[in-house]
Amino acid sequence: MTSFNEATPWKIPTTNRAYLAPGFCDSQRRPMSQLLRFPSAVPRDPAVDAWFDSTAPELGAVAREWFVRMRACGPDVRELLHDGHPTACVGDAAFGYTNAFTAHVNVGFFQGAGLPDPAGLLQGDGRYMRHVKLKPGTAVDAASLRALIAAAYLDIRKRLVADPGGRSNAR
Repeated sequence: MTSFNEATPWKIPTTNRAYLAPGFCDSQRRPMSQLLRFPSAVPRDPAVDAWFDSTAPELGAVAREWFVRMRACGPDVRELLHDGHPTACVGDAAFGYTNAFTAHVNVGFFQGAGLPDPAGLLQGDGRYMRHVKLKPGTAVDAASLRALIAAAYLDIRKRLVADPGGRSNAR
């Protein structure tokens, strides 16, 4: 009998997703979508409004203002609570979110790294996501933030054309 430590080469199991090449989502080696998809997103989720109502008034008002902008991007916008905060989707593909912290609100974009940001509002250095940090009482370049929201919405719409049925990777 051959032991594990002997000269036999280690074989990576092809059915274990943990060992698949980056960018592939299953043992059939289908490319993983870069879109975060939520089939449970709905046109108007009462839980989202309840979240705003339960958030500290000053922060909740800021978060609600910018989420309302996301809702208004188009008739195909859907929403849900993801990881405990309001998330806006084009159909089932997430494009933006708001989240309230102790002293600030983030307005975030799931594919923010690829968005044009001439005003330099976006923060973060992850592979895909970026956010704008808003502090109550601090001025914000509202026109540039509105432009980022519109660009994020249009970007996801374009990505959906290229990946119409993409595999859901939502938790």
